[in-house]
Amino acid sequence: MPVPTRAHALYVERSGTLLAVARRPGDWLLRWRRDGRELAWHWIEPDRVFNGHVIASPDGRRVFTTETDLEDGSGLIGVRDARTLAKLAEWPTHGMDPHELLWVPGSAGVPRLMVANGGIPTQAETGRLKLHLDRMDSSLVCLDARGGALVGQWRLPDERLSLRHLAWQRAAGTGTTGTDIGPGTLPRLGIALQAEHDDESRRRAAPVLAVFDGQRLQACEADRPLAGYGGQIVASADGFAVSCPRSNGVALWSAGGRWQGFEPLAEVCPLAVAEPMKTPAALVWAGGRDAVRALGAVEPLPDLSAAPLRLDNHWAALPQAANAAGA
Repeated sequence: MPVPTRAHALYVERSGTLLAVARRPGDWLLRWRRDGRELAWHWIEPDRVFNGHVIASPDGRRVFTTETDLEDGSGLIGVRDARTLAKLAEWPTHGMDPHELLWVPGSAGVPRLMVANGGIPTQAETGRLKLHLDRMDSSLVCLDARGGALVGQWRLPDERLSLRHLAWQRAAGTGTTGTDIGPGTLPRLGIALQAEHDDESRRRAAPVLAVFDGQRLQACEADRPLAGYGGQIVASADGFAVSCPRSNGVALWSAGGRWQGFEPLAEVCPLAVAEPMKTPAALVWAGGRDAVRALGAVEPLPDLSAAPLRLDNHWAALPQAANAAGA
């Protein structure tokens, strides 16, 4: 299905339909079906741009998008009607360049959103050109989703590490996250990082993962340089997996941030967690330049070497049992 510009993230809705949002700075949001049928297009307001990620409310009535105000460069959450995608409200993210956003597990009574402010200053007329990196201000924020009030904000000591993508720790022995870990206990949040240091050697040696334990945000060490660039992050059965396209592999850590190894795969970026047909445990599926790998899998996997496509930043695992509306 053709789209006007590069897409970034995909989101699978409860009905089985999907949302796709333009790569930042972008201007379109699309709802579509798995068969490629377009259901709804929405073009953003003239003084706003999309920042690549979208998520729906637990009841499916609202859609939330990360955005930038082109007038002053400030970050926003757009609150949209899920049916029409029209904007109902917008909330400040208390930073610049907001990217991915996730619901806080177990917060249904007081719904809260975690948002990664990438913190990179940009200007509308220069697109993705990064300007004034000495003024970077990346942060992790928690917002009250009843009206957008700021609940908390956390920063790393290194101001040149941009927080980009998010994943909640998985409960031990299950394919789920959040409240399964224990009553009243917040799981750890993994954040993929992208380094913006002027010095190349420092940038290439920079960490690509940070972990938030509910109180403290801390960068995690690796046993090898990872080019300072974390792509997608997912929660594996053992911890966190971060794709590193510039170092051609997937880096692995425990949920507490302890290094666990590296799985080579050329130009890997999209990651997803899904359950294969013959295995009860969820696996991390990684897409590279010419191949797909499921970390730890033994069954044959698709070979993309002859396919006329190049995988982009993200993909999403679809439920195996889809209703007629989403199939």
